[in-house]
Amino acid sequence: MTRPTGELSVPRVIAVAVALITIFGALLADFVIPASAVQHLRNDAWPPHAKFHDAQYIVMSILLGALALVLLIRREGGTRTRIWTACAILATPWLGLFGAMLFPGIAIQDPGFDNESIIGLHPQMLLAAVLLALLLVAALFSARPEHTGRPDN
Repeated sequence: MTRPTGELSVPRVIAVAVALITIFGALLADFVIPASAVQHLRNDAWPPHAKFHDAQYIVMSILLGALALVLLIRREGGTRTRIWTACAILATPWLGLFGAMLFPGIAIQDPGFDNESIIGLHPQMLLAAVLLALLLVAALFSARPEHTGRPDN
């Protein structure tokens, strides 16, 4: 049985939730919420160029999240393809956090700040891992037979 293209499905709901977190997460954490913003854009110890790159990440996350959200709420076209594409787009900034750890001379947080780890991970890395897992679940759920009744569903 094929679901109507505009119907809310489990994969779509999961991906929409991740899209909203992607749109607002970096903006709130790095600029708005005082306790975490002081570690980022509102950190007086950061040089202007470092703040530029954080602002760039915030804007990139908003744009990627919004692009994925548009794909997820559209009613035309193949649902499965749009969900997979949205999941790939949404994974980009979160995978970027893990990729950043490969560069020499970086640290997950600045000296003087102590974000306690949760199950051995910095909270930001844990959030990225959870959201990536949710995107994987959404992609796998969208591949289930009831989502593949049409060639591009």
